Amino acid sequence: MHNRNSTEMPARVDVLIVGFGPVGAALATLLGRYHVNALVIDTRHEILRMPRAIALDNEALRLLQLIGLAEDAFDKLVIPEVKMHCPVLGQFSRANTSGSLDGHPKLVTFYQPDLENALRTCLCEQPSVAVRTGYQLLDVQQHADHVLAFLADEQGAPVTVQARYLVGADGAGSRVRTLIGQAFTGKTFAEDWLIVDANRRENLAIDHVEFLCDHRRPTPHMPAPGGRERWEFMLMPGETRETMEHPQRIAELLAPWVKADELSIERTAVYRFHARCCTRFQNGRIFLVGDAAHITPPFVGQGLVAGLRDVCNLGWKLAWVMNHRAAPAILDSYDQERRPHAKQMINLAKLMGRAVMPRNVLLALLIHGVMKTMTLFPPARRLFEELEIKPGNQFKQGLFVRKTLRGALAGGSLLPQGLVRDPTRNIVLSDDALGAQLTLIGFGCDPLQHLDAASRERWQAHGGNFLQIVLRGQRASSQTPWVEDLSGELLKRMPAHSLLVVRPDRVIMHSAPASQAAWLLNACMALVQN
Repeated sequence: MHNRNSTEMPARVDVLIVGFGPVGAALATLLGRYHVNALVIDTRHEILRMPRAIALDNEALRLLQLIGLAEDAFDKLVIPEVKMHCPVLGQFSRANTSGSLDGHPKLVTFYQPDLENALRTCLCEQPSVAVRTGYQLLDVQQHADHVLAFLADEQGAPVTVQARYLVGADGAGSRVRTLIGQAFTGKTFAEDWLIVDANRRENLAIDHVEFLCDHRRPTPHMPAPGGRERWEFMLMPGETRETMEHPQRIAELLAPWVKADELSIERTAVYRFHARCCTRFQNGRIFLVGDAAHITPPFVGQGLVAGLRDVCNLGWKLAWVMNHRAAPAILDSYDQERRPHAKQMINLAKLMGRAVMPRNVLLALLIHGVMKTMTLFPPARRLFEELEIKPGNQFKQGLFVRKTLRGALAGGSLLPQGLVRDPTRNIVLSDDALGAQLTLIGFGCDPLQHLDAASRERWQAHGGNFLQIVLRGQRASSQTPWVEDLSGELLKRMPAHSLLVVRPDRVIMHSAPASQAAWLLNACMALVQN
């Protein structure tokens, strides 16, 4: 447990985070890296030992990199492909998840308590963040320049904390969401699912993810680190939680894969899947992140990923406001940017759910037959095999300028990541070379060449820094920090001698020719000063 939990409750903080699950811990860690005075509270003292989320994509791993987790901070199992089968047509679709994207594997499975332990260990290194467990949120009051949170400890004694901002990371049953009147809208699936996690499956589990799309009993099935394996069985009409969780029934369900006498069950649970999204992720000085803001069905493994996107989008903006580098108005862009993409991901998960859970044999044949036919046509096949069906994280509006330099990466999209070599000959991922600031990047040019001393100082006062990217084998002659683009992936995405400003969350803010460096910085500073 976090070693600063035993001291008394702080009376005032800059940011109060309600909820110490993986999303709350990730936000606290990120704020700690920016030296923000923050407090995390939760009713529970310990990590919930049940494995819940199980999949992370390359974007999630990149976000954890940004938050500060080392690549080996928790165990991961790389998944090379996802297969979809039906009893009549056999394999009717697949997704190629081998290889890497933006410096990380395309898909991994993991054990959630391991990730939470890694986040809490990372948080212990952040002295500006306090953690207090055993506290329940009772009520909140918003005022012109602060929020009052009314808490109770385990004995029922009242405690009041004043915060400049409050973030609800308290999950699907969010108390914060209820208190600010942000009702969930969306669908609760009528189907219940039994999730079975087995262990001691070393060298026995499958090495990929498979969806057995049988209308009689749809069953997703996947491996996980530490010799674990998971099955999810859809309950049929008349089946109850009690009968399905009985050891003999579980042994019957797993009989096609595991003999009863070899079975070692780590956990069973019956869940009802949801697809819901708040109408707003913000109410004044109070924000919602993760499952408190949106719940995604698990069919595309995007639940926790979406929460990490929230954290990295909101975290740096809160830090910039706290550190007087930006105006509070930038916080409005959190809902503008995140809510539309969260809705897109929920819709994709619902679509894939319909493929996984056909209601009858005729519907199964129709859906799976169409998907199998699509694999005959390369453009349609790429939608699924190369995951092109997944919505890109491209914002329509927010804290950026969409119309940027011709031929440049679009404002509001993510900057690609690749391997670079720094002046000391260390090979690192490019995000690590960027650091945690707003960064003016020169592509094949020195970003300081067209800036006077006053412009440089103003940019640094707004939390900005500079980086030059040069061709592999080149060395920059100026004092500006620089790296070699080892793969050429970064330089080929931008016109020669161009500049780009990237936000701390790796979203592109603006770009311009090198000759317009001062104008570019002024435009970006105007965005954060509004």
